[in-house]
Amino acid sequence: MRAYVAVAIAALAVVSVHASSPKFFQAATQNDFLKGDVENLSIDNHGQLTLGPATELVYETAAPFLWSMIAEPDGTLFIGTGNEGKVFRVDPQGKGSMFFDSTELEVHALALAPNGGLYVGTSPDGKIYKVDRHGVSSTFFDSGDKYIWALAVDPKGNVFAGTGDKGIVYKIAPDGKGAPFYKTNATHATALAFDKSGNLLVGTGTSGKVLRIDQDAKAFVLLDSPFQEIRALRFDDKGLLYVAALSGRGGSGGPSVTTDAGGLDRPSPEASRTPVPSVSAEVTSISIVDVGGSGSGATPREDRRSPKGAVYRITPDGVWDQLWESRDDSPYDLTFDSTGALIIGTGSKGKLYRLEGEPLRPTLLARASAQQVTAFHKDSRGRLYYATANPGKLFRLTPDRATRGTYESEGRDAQMISTWGAISWRGSTPAGNRIELYTRSGNTETPDDTWSVWSSAYANAEGSTITSPKARYLQWRAVLTGKGDGPVLTSVTAAYLQRNLRPQVRSITVHPAGIVFQKPFTTGEPDLAGFEDQTTPDRKLTAAAMNAQQGSAVSPALGRRTYQKGLETLVWKADDENDDDLVYDVLYRREGEIAWKPLRKSVTESILVWDTTTVANGTYFVKVVASDAPSNPVGTVLTGEMDSAAFEIDNTAPDIIVSGVKVERGKTIVTFDVKDDHSPIQRVEFSQDGQRWRGVFPVDGIADSREEHYELAIDGELGERGVTLRANDTMNNVATTHVDAPKRQR
Repeated sequence: MRAYVAVAIAALAVVSVHASSPKFFQAATQNDFLKGDVENLSIDNHGQLTLGPATELVYETAAPFLWSMIAEPDGTLFIGTGNEGKVFRVDPQGKGSMFFDSTELEVHALALAPNGGLYVGTSPDGKIYKVDRHGVSSTFFDSGDKYIWALAVDPKGNVFAGTGDKGIVYKIAPDGKGAPFYKTNATHATALAFDKSGNLLVGTGTSGKVLRIDQDAKAFVLLDSPFQEIRALRFDDKGLLYVAALSGRGGSGGPSVTTDAGGLDRPSPEASRTPVPSVSAEVTSISIVDVGGSGSGATPREDRRSPKGAVYRITPDGVWDQLWESRDDSPYDLTFDSTGALIIGTGSKGKLYRLEGEPLRPTLLARASAQQVTAFHKDSRGRLYYATANPGKLFRLTPDRATRGTYESEGRDAQMISTWGAISWRGSTPAGNRIELYTRSGNTETPDDTWSVWSSAYANAEGSTITSPKARYLQWRAVLTGKGDGPVLTSVTAAYLQRNLRPQVRSITVHPAGIVFQKPFTTGEPDLAGFEDQTTPDRKLTAAAMNAQQGSAVSPALGRRTYQKGLETLVWKADDENDDDLVYDVLYRREGEIAWKPLRKSVTESILVWDTTTVANGTYFVKVVASDAPSNPVGTVLTGEMDSAAFEIDNTAPDIIVSGVKVERGKTIVTFDVKDDHSPIQRVEFSQDGQRWRGVFPVDGIADSREEHYELAIDGELGERGVTLRANDTMNNVATTHVDAPKRQR
């Protein structure tokens, strides 16, 4: 990484009109790469991009949704569709034609019938048709329910149908006579399968459970998931049951659509209309749990969104484990590749995942050019067929790797107009293989025709200067070509330099006069004798780390509050969108003056204590000027400033002027005035013993001006000690005077 970072910095060093600290976009993990779009590439759990299996378009229908798929022994495929309720037949050579057209909207369930025929379950009128090999149909069973979600045929030819919206499983004899076999406590029976013992397994919807029902219709719950619907039940060669569960949106009391993360699915158990396509949010996290329940994939930051789907594994003795979970992708169907690894078809970005390794971890096997991968079939040659929705197409993955694959990142946001530096990458390119990167830029969040065209190829892995124009957003494309195992791309780094923005002073706090703060105890960086007003890069980093730990990167912890007369504490907050280091000049002026005078220059902390005894009493203002000079070359420095509110400086005590002392009717009357040249009188007290003080109120009843008149009446005579008067102004200046007892007349 050192080499391409050096190239990036060198590419940015020639720019003289921007902040000098470059930033970097980087993709190096699976979660990073999953945010982009792939074609013919796989992304393993280590975040490595490799050439994926070659994908072929086998058959394209006019239907928007392909919901179900089943194969005859000779490899002929039947595909159930929506929204026209048709069934298409595709022969092993990929030639397709319409096989059956129902009067209903959706075909969610298919099963092979004797003599080459087909059972077709339709919705929303809940009918099952029997269609012979020539496409001639007849109504086989009318359940009276709204939805036929799943069909399964036992060795005796009995047809079992999972229905909704009453959650009934019907058993239908070969002659078409049927009756309820089991009524679930759920709203829908969404998936069916038989185990090796002949028990019927039922997946339900609202809520998502897996039931095992014996031949006497006695049910046992194998799995009670937190998800809305069990979508698929699949056995592997070892007899282990794999379960796909998902949740959708839609509330009670109205139609809903079982969806993945924003995508489209089949009508949910409560839906009365067909779904509408939509676009999902990007993948940001996938977590995996191993068999022992101790492993899970970690995300860079906590993600509190509810999972959209999960895959479970249930052993023959009923023990289950959650193998896979995603907050962005919903699983629709499951199958196994030639090695026995589990393949998961998902939406809403049409991703196919393979779980492999110990503990199990996900690899993005391929990406369909559709929103949902809804159904799988693996033929005798090991080729994997998958049906999609949005649009409705049939694809095939071959065992061979593609010779060319592309990856497009999401638009990366530099937060502001930026200059691009170098783009570099890490990976391996054996002989005969190649990795090329391209970039484009724009100022809209989603790339569109206002963005720049794709650049020429960057072929130097160590770094090439990005030629795309300055903008806020950057997108990069990687093209991998080769043969055999092909090239491997492990990380991509793009450098950028934000436009230098003016720092901003957000607030200035003028603490009450005399309030100061003792420095808190050091947290690791000692004060060095003889090193005052100096620093090093390492000490700056240490200080920044400590400030961040204290929860404030702008202003330090103030410490213990205390008082020292004559000092004024100024605290301010400032920031810089470029994250530049800042220094501050603090200036002041007295009310009525125009020119600002320097108080302190090049302050590095956002706090300053001013000894106000050095200036005359008066009303003052301070100005804080923040400069990003430490992070920018001369000529490009920007400043931001702010003026404080007016505040008072007064370090002169008030005057106490005694005008008379007399004794009348057993009381001593002390008449005096208190005057202050700048601040209002706040409090006047008296004491006859120097210990106990009592307040004195002015003649007008309220102390609110700079001159107040007082008449203090004391019972009896003053005695030899007399009385002490003490006056405070609003700036905490204190004056005292002593009044002796009046001399007696002889």
